Amino acid sequence: MRRFRHFSQSDTASSEINMSPLIDIVFILLIFFVVTTVFIDDPGVEINRPQVRSAEEIQKNSIFIAVTKNGDVFYGGRSIGVEGVRGLVASLLGSDPELPVVIQGDEEANYGVIMKVTDAAQLAGAQSVYSATAK
Repeated sequence: MRRFRHFSQSDTASSEINMSPLIDIVFILLIFFVVTTVFIDDPGVEINRPQVRSAEEIQKNSIFIAVTKNGDVFYGGRSIGVEGVRGLVASLLGSDPELPVVIQGDEEANYGVIMKVTDAAQLAGAQSVYSATAK
């Protein structure tokens, strides 16, 4: 005795491919790449750094602070002034106390302003403060 099965419209709907696991895997990969990417906080202004021959590269994340030729101090594209450096550096060092501070002073910037920014970073607890230069 042979049995035949009649396929109805509802049977064909259950044979579709379930895309949920594929979407989950794509989101997991996206999260993995975002978490493992190294982000660099650019000071947000264009600086003409002085040329030197003895420059070395820093291999870890850093706090980048820019001093323009007008004496303005920037972090992350916003002006913080010399007065804001100490508080900013102290709060950023809370997560990683060994994070270096890199001061990107313009070639024509006032040396006194750069030294005030360096002093404020050291008073905030920065263990290493560097001056950015161009090779």
